[in-house]
Amino acid sequence: MTKAIPVYDPRGVVEAAPLATAQRVKKLDGLRLALLDNTKWNANKLLRGVRERLVEKHGFAAVNYYRKQSFSLNAALELIDEIAANNDIVLTAIAD
Repeated sequence: MTKAIPVYDPRGVVEAAPLATAQRVKKLDGLRLALLDNTKWNANKLLRGVRERLVEKHGFAAVNYYRKQSFSLNAALELIDEIAANNDIVLTAIAD
C-alpha cells in the first residue's frame, strides 16, 4: 500500500476588480510629461535618452523628473500624488 503525499498548489488565487485604463492622449504638444525613474541600473540612462528624443519632437509645456526610493518598493503615495497633480502623462522604464 502506497502512502499518499499531500501536494500544495503555490499559485493561490488572486481576486481583483478590473480597473479602467486612462484614455490615450491624441497629441503630446502642450502636455506636462513626468518621467519616473524606478532606480533600476539603466532606467535613468534610458529615460534621459527617451526624454531627449521626445523633447525634440514634441512641444511639452513641462518635463518633470521623479525618482522612486527603490525599484523593489511601490512609489510613495506622496510621490504619486505629486506626479498626478503636476503632470498630464507619465513615462517610466525598467531597464535592467
